[in-house]
Amino acid sequence: MKNLIGNSWRSSSSNEVIEVQNPYSHVVLDTVPNSNLDDINEAVQISDESKKSWYGISINERCEIILKFKDLVKEERYDLAKLLTNETGKNIVDAQEEIDNLIDLSTAFVEKARHLYGDLIPAGVTNKNNNTIQMTSRAPIGIVGVILPCNFPVLCFAHKVPPALLMGNTVIVKPSSKAPLTVIKLVYLLRMAGVPSGVIQLVNGSGEKAGHALAVHPDLQLITFSGSTVTGIKIMEAAANNLTRVLLELSGNDAMIVCNDADINLAIDEAIKGRLTNMGQTSASTKRFLVHKDKVNEFVKGLIQKISNLRYGSPLDSSTDLTCLIDEETAIRVENQVKKMVDLGANIVYGGNRNGNYFEPTILVNVNEKMSVMNNTEVLGPIIPIMEFDDLNRAVAVVNSSPYGLASSIFTNNIKTAFKVAECLETGTVIINGSTEYRSNEMAYGGWKYSGFGTEGVSSTLEQLSLVKTTVLKDVLE
Repeated sequence: MKNLIGNSWRSSSSNEVIEVQNPYSHVVLDTVPNSNLDDINEAVQISDESKKSWYGISINERCEIILKFKDLVKEERYDLAKLLTNETGKNIVDAQEEIDNLIDLSTAFVEKARHLYGDLIPAGVTNKNNNTIQMTSRAPIGIVGVILPCNFPVLCFAHKVPPALLMGNTVIVKPSSKAPLTVIKLVYLLRMAGVPSGVIQLVNGSGEKAGHALAVHPDLQLITFSGSTVTGIKIMEAAANNLTRVLLELSGNDAMIVCNDADINLAIDEAIKGRLTNMGQTSASTKRFLVHKDKVNEFVKGLIQKISNLRYGSPLDSSTDLTCLIDEETAIRVENQVKKMVDLGANIVYGGNRNGNYFEPTILVNVNEKMSVMNNTEVLGPIIPIMEFDDLNRAVAVVNSSPYGLASSIFTNNIKTAFKVAECLETGTVIINGSTEYRSNEMAYGGWKYSGFGTEGVSSTLEQLSLVKTTVLKDVLE
């Protein structure tokens, strides 16, 4: 696979490459260029030259191009899902759902873009503008750098690239070096759909080289990134030197509170879904479980019973429930995090074993608030640490003690309790009687605190990827 710079699919200027490996079979799928500053500079220059012509195209024409892209994705849905599974190790059913989200989001963003109207501030609102009319409209930001993660490369692409193009921006995409292949295919389909040369470009490479070169480039107007908080902070620091705007969807340590009046079977089902989707490699995955002391035994027993019936196997088999992690380095990191909890007094009641880059779903009890997993450590694996509580206010305080604030959830049959707790939780999203993994395409999704900056979703993305322009008809009625 190659970079797309201008109208040319090519290698990096250094000819360095990165191998892309299937996490399940360990077969090398392909290689991609390891781009450097020279490659980024050329792509940015071409983007800058393409800005005016792309913005000069009507919103209707841009919408039609994205709809054609959507149709092309739909035609290749299964092949794209299979490619996504092969490079990420995620279950084929989840991969197909991710492709479907791209199809749905492309349509939804087009519908929203067609009806993103400006405001009219009429004359006479104040004494100073008795004869003046003010009108607002949306304008492109300019060159948008898109840096994607390996866990949900297609979903993040869907939330960033089509809306950026719809609003008249030129886009440079940098996929994760661990999972770039499906994204490369999507960029190819955008060009097939009619996005002009130079308007959409793609540079592969490591975060240290290609990602850093994008972040520090003075001619980018916005960087949108999904990934770790550590990397997000580095990007924000680099962007600040050039006053480059940033949208950051970052790490989470999402918590689930299970009250003593909760539907425990529902809580168990949602806990499994919220923690084991993509084997826990999700920023919105539920990672901390605070369960009322009267419900802990029932909760743990139910988890063990249901998890023990899950099937590990090939991610290309639709009956597979459990697959591998993205690489062995990630699995070793999870293993060490579990060992640290055990050293501090937690007990493993299920799982705890690693085989290569597969780590068993693992349930730990006797977890307390002093352990880092209950506060500032994000575990990207199928680990369920359970802390007991008897005071709901104390449970809320533990949730809020984390520097992260992506999402949280509460399970209770008392709607007053649910809303009272939701009001107190310091997270961008609160789900009542559902796991934190829930994310609709429409909602304005984003984190508080160290979990991010800005929001994504049909209800907010187009505004985040454009600028407000006010045109003033001064004294026009005089």
